[in-house]
Amino acid sequence: MVPSIVSVLVGLVLLIGAADRFVLSAVRISRVFDVSAVLIGALVVGLGTSIPELLVSTLAARTGEIDVAMGNVIGSNVANVTLVLGAAALLGQVVTRTRALRREWILMIVTLAVLAVVLGNGRVTRPEGVMLLVGLVVALGLMVRWSSEPEARDAALPIEEEDEGKVVVWVEVVVGSVSLAVTVFAADLLLRGSLDIGNRIGLAPAFLGLLLGVGTSLPELATTLAAVRRNQSDLIIGNVLGSNLFNSLAVAGAAAVVGPGVLQDVSVAALVAMVLASLIAAAFAFTGERLVRAEGVALVAVFVVFTMITYQ
Repeated sequence: MVPSIVSVLVGLVLLIGAADRFVLSAVRISRVFDVSAVLIGALVVGLGTSIPELLVSTLAARTGEIDVAMGNVIGSNVANVTLVLGAAALLGQVVTRTRALRREWILMIVTLAVLAVVLGNGRVTRPEGVMLLVGLVVALGLMVRWSSEPEARDAALPIEEEDEGKVVVWVEVVVGSVSLAVTVFAADLLLRGSLDIGNRIGLAPAFLGLLLGVGTSLPELATTLAAVRRNQSDLIIGNVLGSNLFNSLAVAGAAAVVGPGVLQDVSVAALVAMVLASLIAAAFAFTGERLVRAEGVALVAVFVVFTMITYQ
């Protein structure tokens, strides 16, 4: 048991640190090329911070733990729209006036609904996985198109004063690549240790997936809190929406292609709660075009209720 606990702790620390450094390199490179905050948040930060979910779920599916893989996706999606957004709102107002972000939010909700229908059948197949991956290509194309519009372009992130004149693109590419390699190694450590501990103490696979989902959402949380300090609301929302799109299409799709099978422990209640959580967060975000502290408290409470009821 002790080696497994050490494996989990080391894997999680490396996973969070390496993924965060990968995102930092990506953001610095994007700033150099004057990319909009919407696109950075959704594609660079959101997709970058979802690499842990992709690795953990794919490794789980490959070893026959499809319930863990999909539980990880569901848990991460819920954590992003409740725990991550809630924490951001607790620290400061999150403005949601950008029209492109609204369209991305609708796209995310539709994607979550599609995922819920796919998983609601009680099994996942390779054709369904391919369908989700094709949906990812379509979603990425839409986000890139929306980000080129004037309103999104006006939200471009400036180069931070401490980075001005110091960003060397090739250095960031090398550092980012090494960080990604460490992330792969850390994800394997985390998965192996968690599965062993879960099996020893009798945790249900889907509940274990939820815990992994929360753990692998920590890069999103760390990135979001950093964006709060910089007053980058578009980056915060784009991070969450992009991450959930990537989780639902790339992560779930890749897991289904690698290890299709019967879902024995992913409940319909968890799938419904995932979609409802995103709807509640959307209602809060676009009422008054901002998320405030009271709504942040409510979102965190939704996450706690989801955990207690769905995975009791």
